[in-house]
Amino acid sequence: MVTEFEWWQSAVFYQIYPRSFADGNGDGMGDFAGMIEKLDYLQNLGVDAIWLSPHYPSPFIDCGYDISNYENVAPEYGDLQQFKQFLNGLHARGMHLILDLVLNHTSDQHPWFIESRSSLDNPKRDWYVWKKGKNGQPPTNWYSTFGGSAWELDAKTGEYYYHFFFKEQPDLNWNNPKVKEAMFNAVRFWLDMGVDGFRLDAVGTIFEDEHYFNYSENRTSEELIRLELSIKSFEEQANYSQALEKMFRYQHDMPEVHDLMRELRRVVDEYDHRVLVGETDDLSFYGNGKDELNLIFNFPLMKVPQLTASHIKANQAERLAQLPPTAWPCNTLGNHDSPRVYNHFGDGKHNSLMARLNLTLLLTIKGTPFLYNGEEIGMSDYLLADIDQFRDPLSLEYSRIIKELQGLSEKEAVQIGAEKGRDKCRTPMQWSGSANAGFCPYDVTPWLPINPDYQRGVNVEDEIKTPNSLWKYYQSLLSFRKGSAALKFGDFEQLAGFPKDIVIFSRTWKEETLVILLNFSDELQKINTEVLPMDAHKLLFEGMPHQWTLNAGESTVSPFGCVILGKERQ
Repeated sequence: MVTEFEWWQSAVFYQIYPRSFADGNGDGMGDFAGMIEKLDYLQNLGVDAIWLSPHYPSPFIDCGYDISNYENVAPEYGDLQQFKQFLNGLHARGMHLILDLVLNHTSDQHPWFIESRSSLDNPKRDWYVWKKGKNGQPPTNWYSTFGGSAWELDAKTGEYYYHFFFKEQPDLNWNNPKVKEAMFNAVRFWLDMGVDGFRLDAVGTIFEDEHYFNYSENRTSEELIRLELSIKSFEEQANYSQALEKMFRYQHDMPEVHDLMRELRRVVDEYDHRVLVGETDDLSFYGNGKDELNLIFNFPLMKVPQLTASHIKANQAERLAQLPPTAWPCNTLGNHDSPRVYNHFGDGKHNSLMARLNLTLLLTIKGTPFLYNGEEIGMSDYLLADIDQFRDPLSLEYSRIIKELQGLSEKEAVQIGAEKGRDKCRTPMQWSGSANAGFCPYDVTPWLPINPDYQRGVNVEDEIKTPNSLWKYYQSLLSFRKGSAALKFGDFEQLAGFPKDIVIFSRTWKEETLVILLNFSDELQKINTEVLPMDAHKLLFEGMPHQWTLNAGESTVSPFGCVILGKERQ
């Protein structure tokens, strides 16, 4: 039995989207001054580690994932001194910090790319992927994942450069040893400063097939968008997924990426107790469990329209069985690219109960949990109705394409753009019920509109003062988990023989055994307590008062109830 664990195996991570977290200098945009002011808040909430979305200098074409300098701080966020103050403040409170690291591409405003495109014989020409066209056409028929060709013609040199994402995000050529050296130096720059690791963005896209074959899918990316919007069944979803795979098969998850991950792991392992987290659900990125990434997201858990007991049971059985022997699971239900958990996995009637249920799932199944800022107060997606307020270029792209494909009105196209884009889940953090939700001064316009439900109690200040609020539940369950070795490290076993709509499993570590019961239905569920482990009959935790009733031989869990049973704590 393993008895030594790394800090990241027991930690609960909390993702901060810096532009939207806390405005410390009053300009309507989040920054390090604001984050420093909220250090005590993070500690009080009870999280153990922060994942910071990109904080680097950037033209902000793709919301910070287009980096123009890997070794500095965006001036609108502050400077390196403030970054160090934030990092040291976390460490002083026993917390850790990992940074977003974008390996696949840079901004087209990065000095490297400016040099690369300046001439055919520039020393940095081969730092990016350049190809000649064919008969006046791009080198291949590949698409960008964000729509349009993956190749952009450079008028000055007459060649095309490759971009898996937006044209303002040219792909680096990782076959060039100088690129690897420069990027690994950037990694060491932050590790030397004391950063605890990295979340690797879009890790599967770093290499593409060097044969540069054309793909065989007959439909265009615009036609696939139309197909995506018409999906009404699992069969249609499967058809869409197969078409996507055919279209992008030569552009992601090439074998070479695993050699690179092993090299990167060796760099990171030069430092003690650091972690690499991959934005991928491909278990092959664990390598042998010790030589590639430390954590890989269990995206199949969250990429469903609705969380059901049957889906969760199947996911846990399959995922844990497929892990390499020494690999550690990693789970999340939301982030800056996906709908807000509160509304996405709610039913519109019982969202508060279901939010507690979903958090209990995330904090009690085996593995490292990742939360997203704002989840703790039940922040919801906010759909913008004015195209001029869009900040995510994906929203603009969807609005344009859908309007052309389906002949929609401007209003209808804007609505779909708001739904398909990511602005909806990136709105500023709601700190209070005062003007601008306490995010920025009342007379300043925030960089992205704030969800008006902050005026109806969906804010930190009100929820901290309210008994049984969602924030209080987050704090209580985080504290409970922190004090439970079974939840942090214990063996996981699904228990059978119970109603189909309830998920029941045990977590066991040494002398501690807990049983977790999660009712994913709107009906009361009866439980035969006699078949539960003998040392797990005492109610230790529940989502709301009176969700668990105990009778001789038979107990009940209320609709959307969540319960933790075990031995009475000393």
